Amino acid sequence: MPQSKNSIRLAADLQSDSIVDGPGLRIVIWTQGCGHNCKGCQNPQTWDFKGGALVPIDMVLEAIDEVDYNTGVTFSGGDPMYQPDACNKIAEYCKEKGYNIWVYTGFTFEEIMEMSKKKPIYKKFLQNIDVLVDGKYVERKRDLNLLFRGSSNQRLIDVPKTLKYKEIELFDEEKYLEEDKLQRPKTYI
Repeated sequence: MPQSKNSIRLAADLQSDSIVDGPGLRIVIWTQGCGHNCKGCQNPQTWDFKGGALVPIDMVLEAIDEVDYNTGVTFSGGDPMYQPDACNKIAEYCKEKGYNIWVYTGFTFEEIMEMSKKKPIYKKFLQNIDVLVDGKYVERKRDLNLLFRGSSNQRLIDVPKTLKYKEIELFDEEKYLEEDKLQRPKTYI
């Protein structure tokens, strides 16, 4: 997919109130363009590489600055890995602001590392990601009990640890669930 240095192709406006695309209250950046064509995809309208709208990156950054109370930013789509330059610029900005970064992609971590040998921007983008939800959505492996993903082949990869130890390190789901449970206020009925 051809990339612009100063724009990103988006499928929709930024979503500022997601609680299902990673932990906490999150901003979601819906990228446009995906070549995986997963059967049962929840966002097939994001597949067309010429669809959506070309948006200046500066406008995206301004929109992020207008959002309060969020703890994280999630890149989804489409597939953000088809626009690594633009996504990395936004991720770098968000990291400077203290946001936790999650990225959903149909590529596996191993495929992205292989792609980074020819295009180092992929590794730079990975270095700004906290958790990578990797792998295509596989409808026959759909599992509604999974945390933050749709099919059992997909992994929640702790990217900083994975890059540091040079082997796949998964996001600690049990620790997250325990911490989340402790932070939720009790509801009395």
